[in-house]
Amino acid sequence: MGRKRKGRDISGWLVVDKPAGMTSTAVVNKVRWALDAKKAGHAGTLDPEATGVLAVALGEATKTVPYITDALKAYTFTVRLGQATNTDDAEGEVIAESDLRPTDDEIKQALLPFVGEIMQVPPKFSAVKIDGQRAYKLARDGEDVELAARPLWVEELVLVDRPDPDHVVLEMTCGKGGYVRSIARDLGVALGCHGHVKELRRIWSGPFEAEDGLSIEQIDAMAKTPAMDDYLRPLEEGLADLPELKCTPEGATRLRNGNPGMVLASDVEYGDEAWASFDGKAVAVGVYKSGELHPSRVFAG
Repeated sequence: MGRKRKGRDISGWLVVDKPAGMTSTAVVNKVRWALDAKKAGHAGTLDPEATGVLAVALGEATKTVPYITDALKAYTFTVRLGQATNTDDAEGEVIAESDLRPTDDEIKQALLPFVGEIMQVPPKFSAVKIDGQRAYKLARDGEDVELAARPLWVEELVLVDRPDPDHVVLEMTCGKGGYVRSIARDLGVALGCHGHVKELRRIWSGPFEAEDGLSIEQIDAMAKTPAMDDYLRPLEEGLADLPELKCTPEGATRLRNGNPGMVLASDVEYGDEAWASFDGKAVAVGVYKSGELHPSRVFAG
């Protein structure tokens, strides 16, 4: 029998502004330690050198992680033109170079095919699994990694700055599973000049924004004090993209026991995914059918 994890049973979200040079897992561990939390996880990995919003779920909020992972996210990133690297970012080795430098108008035109439903091949140095092994491990071992293209929804991709001929700053809003490094690589190919990501920042993810996030220094300063709890946001924020249904007292009891529960009438249609609340607190997530919510996830009361 495994040892029971020690810590407090606290639930909610803590928004962190992740610094460069720190893994997403290290941020989660830092938050768990600072809050003395029993359970924590994050919604959407950021590369170690990337910065920006990393939403950390605690306790019951971990059940809402998939809804933040699936939500739209926005990034601002700098592409270094004229160089391709084996990792598609500045951490890798330069594998191709070009003296060609496109104009701003050429870049804007090249961005157009990257908007909408696109097919994207992940970077060879990524966490995608091939026959049970991470692609980055195979790539580090010198194996020729072939990754399949996968669909990505890109809501918006625009040029926001051109500080010099070698660099272009872009902003992208996209759905789940997007690789900014692949966008930079493929844009370089489309322009005929090569390219890789030099800097990357996630500015928002679902309802969470980087500017509202705590820095690691702030977390260290407040660690293990009641001040940390003041920054916890309710787990219900992780359900912002789902419709809310209010349930009756009897419905709440049934839902908490894992059974379909009665919810009050709304404009949600049969078969829609929604969440039920009672007294403003999330009770369950599930599928709406004929006046009842059929739960798939139940939250502790």
